[in-house]
Amino acid sequence: MASPCSLTPALNLLYLHYPHTAHAPMEPPAAVAEFRDGKVTVWAPTQDPQGVQEAVAAAVGVDKKDVTCHVTLLGGGFGRKSKPDYCAEAAVLSKQLGKPVKVIWTREDDIHHDYYHTTAAVYHKASVDGRGKPTAWLHRSAFPPIASTFVPGAREPLSPELDLGLVDLPYDVANIRAENGPADAHVRIGWFRAVSNNFHAFAAHSFADEMAQAAGRDSLEFLLDMLGPGKVIDLKAQGVDYSNYGAPIEKYPVDTRRLRRVLELAGEKSGWGKKKSGGGWGLGIAAHRSFNTYVASVVEVQVDARGAVQVPRIEQVVDAGVIVNPDRVRAQMEGSAVMAVGLARTGEITAAGGRIQQSNFNNFQVPRMNDAPRQVNVHLVESDALPTGVGEPGLPPVLAALGNAIFAATGKRVRELPLSHQKLA
Repeated sequence: MASPCSLTPALNLLYLHYPHTAHAPMEPPAAVAEFRDGKVTVWAPTQDPQGVQEAVAAAVGVDKKDVTCHVTLLGGGFGRKSKPDYCAEAAVLSKQLGKPVKVIWTREDDIHHDYYHTTAAVYHKASVDGRGKPTAWLHRSAFPPIASTFVPGAREPLSPELDLGLVDLPYDVANIRAENGPADAHVRIGWFRAVSNNFHAFAAHSFADEMAQAAGRDSLEFLLDMLGPGKVIDLKAQGVDYSNYGAPIEKYPVDTRRLRRVLELAGEKSGWGKKKSGGGWGLGIAAHRSFNTYVASVVEVQVDARGAVQVPRIEQVVDAGVIVNPDRVRAQMEGSAVMAVGLARTGEITAAGGRIQQSNFNNFQVPRMNDAPRQVNVHLVESDALPTGVGEPGLPPVLAALGNAIFAATGKRVRELPLSHQKLA
């Protein structure tokens, strides 16, 4: 919370809902385990070999030092394979059978028993000045926390979950208040690519675009105006004990000058302002800092008379400090763009009668070739800053930019995902 504020009657309002979703990697969970002479050897595509040691040791009743984990090629993970339940299953079976056991989950096993990306409700409210620029901003979210996986009945998120897009709003607003309310978890909640940045960024940057449209101003110009000339934000001075993705804040500061730079370059590379949106065609823009990396996304959409959405092009501009392997960064940004479009289109997990309703790719769809963006262009900002993360930051701004592009094309605001809930025709 930067500064408590009393909002004036001139208000903008926004409420967004973000659904549970599954990781659904092409390669479902799998492991080989051998229990022999009181020791266990595990071969698994895991994101957390130390977690495998702990879970397997507890499951078969041995000391953690007697568990050896060999990490294979991961395939898809996206956070799901940081939880080693499938490894423990293989170890228990090996102990019972007295021989090595290979476990491969079916697609139905995977989708029915995931550690799901949490659902969320996000609310925004702001007072604005004569040019539509916010003078006070209220940002409120509620979501079942990851903490519930470790502490049954936990309803409050851990502080790092709030640091992912809630308490680190980058805009130059005099009065900012961030709030979070408790929420019950009804399924297993786990880490998911970009974590709570996804719904916080989707909401905040959709709201920023909505304020720009209400003020009759260009979205890019409005975002740059809200950022101001750019500066290093002192979150501690604003009352935030910010975890900063585990990195020292003095080495990896929140620097809105870098956010301005990626926005400006995204406008340049996308040809922003050269063609008027409307009539089923539009561009949307958003920029977000996560994992100490700055990414701006411009999404181009075409919406036909039936309300079907196509994405001809996405421009991704990334400032990740010194880039050692440019091809790897481009691949991550391309993959993030495809994943974001897929989540926005159909990524939803629902339950009825105590059971997850989705089971396979027939009813939990990943983007097909005709759904995916036709072209993703990635532009790397030259920087001498310290290297930062690239696996996750490309996803959050695409979600917001896609919604903003749909508004530009159709005049209909996306306040709920997936898009299958929206009537765009």
